[in-house]
Amino acid sequence: MPKVAYSEADRERIRGELVSTGLELMARQGIQHTTVEQIYKAVGISRTFFYSFFPTKEDLVVESLYLQQPRVLAYAKRLMEDPGLSWREGVRKFLLSCCYGERNGIAVLTIQEQQSIFRRLSPESYRLFREKQIRLFGGILDCFGVEPLPERVALFSNLSLSAMVICRAIPQTLPLMVPEAAEETVSVLVDAIVDRLELLKG
Repeated sequence: MPKVAYSEADRERIRGELVSTGLELMARQGIQHTTVEQIYKAVGISRTFFYSFFPTKEDLVVESLYLQQPRVLAYAKRLMEDPGLSWREGVRKFLLSCCYGERNGIAVLTIQEQQSIFRRLSPESYRLFREKQIRLFGGILDCFGVEPLPERVALFSNLSLSAMVICRAIPQTLPLMVPEAAEETVSVLVDAIVDRLELLKG
């Protein structure tokens, strides 16, 4: 007989499984290629029950990105502690890993996904997201040995996200950009970010 009532502990566990499964799928195959159906079937629940946790896919995406943030920071720390990498090599590897997110198990939003998600966020949810984002990018700068002053965090956030967005937008979203030069373009942008951080370090 199907289970008709779930305890709060059950619901909390299932919610956590939905978020972690969603993140795993999105990091592997991209956010736009991950469906609600894939997620709830992997967890073993119905579509209706899924929507009792998350009114939209976008709500789940935001929660999954929150789950990813400490993992991204831990990855940056591991690179900085790697004796086989120079500071510059570690920072560069981190940024490139984020740009090519799906190759490295990192979920990264496209321009369209950003627009879709943030149109649906309440002002309070948007404020919370920005606070967590600032904390993440500040933590990454601190990990890199750069004092996370507010103006530095803001610039680093914009520069990093710009490289990630351009990487994911050529040629589908930015058709006038030359796809054959996409990887070199991203490489040059990443090098410019590393150059800037190196000036601020220490």
